[in-house]
Amino acid sequence: MFIRNTWYVAAWSHEVEGAELFSRTIIGTPVLLYRKEGGEVVALMDRCCHRGAPLSVGRREGDCVRCMYHGLKFDSNGACVEAPAQERIPPQARVRQFPVVERCRWIWIWMGDPALADPATIPDTHWVDDPAWRSLPGYIHYDVNYLLICDNLLDFSHLPFVHPTTLGGGEDYAASQPKVERLEDGVRITRWTLDTEPPPFAKAVRAWPGKVDRWNIYDFTVPAVLRMDSGMAPTGTGAPEGVRVGAVEFRGCQALTPETENSTHYFFAHPHNFSLDQPDVTRSIHQAVVDAFDEDRDIVTAQHRNLTLDPGFRMMAFGIDAALSQFRWAVNKRIEEEGAAAARKSEATS
Repeated sequence: MFIRNTWYVAAWSHEVEGAELFSRTIIGTPVLLYRKEGGEVVALMDRCCHRGAPLSVGRREGDCVRCMYHGLKFDSNGACVEAPAQERIPPQARVRQFPVVERCRWIWIWMGDPALADPATIPDTHWVDDPAWRSLPGYIHYDVNYLLICDNLLDFSHLPFVHPTTLGGGEDYAASQPKVERLEDGVRITRWTLDTEPPPFAKAVRAWPGKVDRWNIYDFTVPAVLRMDSGMAPTGTGAPEGVRVGAVEFRGCQALTPETENSTHYFFAHPHNFSLDQPDVTRSIHQAVVDAFDEDRDIVTAQHRNLTLDPGFRMMAFGIDAALSQFRWAVNKRIEEEGAAAARKSEATS
């Protein structure tokens, strides 16, 4: 079960370029993405209404796409406008069009009721495209359910153990208690670790005189979008009070988009606002994040394999799981609300 009336990240802008057709499965639905000749992104069901062949293996003809199974041609709104050897085209001959918005280098798609698709509700990730920040685009594919990855991102106490040579830092980081606040559509997590060792990725881009005060403050909201203010400053310089002297700061932007019940698209960037004229610093930070996320994928995939051996296994909750529980509650609430709305609509039309 997935939330449908929400914005998902479908692709990075650079993945959909020129005259090429691009296909990606989102919440179990095959989607075709391409750009019209004017540059506007189009999202259609990647399944011809005739015999179900994928349009993504078809042919671009101007702003239209032709299915290369039996030659049906569809415009950018999804309407069939040409069928070889058939003058009259049934009005119901069309494929679904999805609302899309391209913003801050991400292409967002709405998989639910188009009438509810409000672009104003797209999460703010402007740091990815802000000239005052630098980052590189990242993508990882997971063969696990997206909620297991959400669990991983909602509890950073794993950092010293899963990421000892990348994002980790000292084990005292795991012992620091985060503050968890419920938001309307997710949770806000605030974690401070004072007088701690800077993690390896931070040591690689700056020489530190000693220990640091480290913070991770982030919103994790439905469907699965993380926006994080993180960083560190020399210990005792006032960072907990908002004085970030000599600090390094980041604005992590991450989005999980379910592909199927057991596979997930993971989009991420880790913008920084220092050493903007040093591309090597950006590459170093990005590679450390990529290495760390590969480490996450290894442990979460191993967890997934273990869980599939015993579908009846019930995870034991610990105090550190507060954010996980609250976010899953928010997800289930949205799914239940959508199910109830669909049932009411069905009754009204029956």
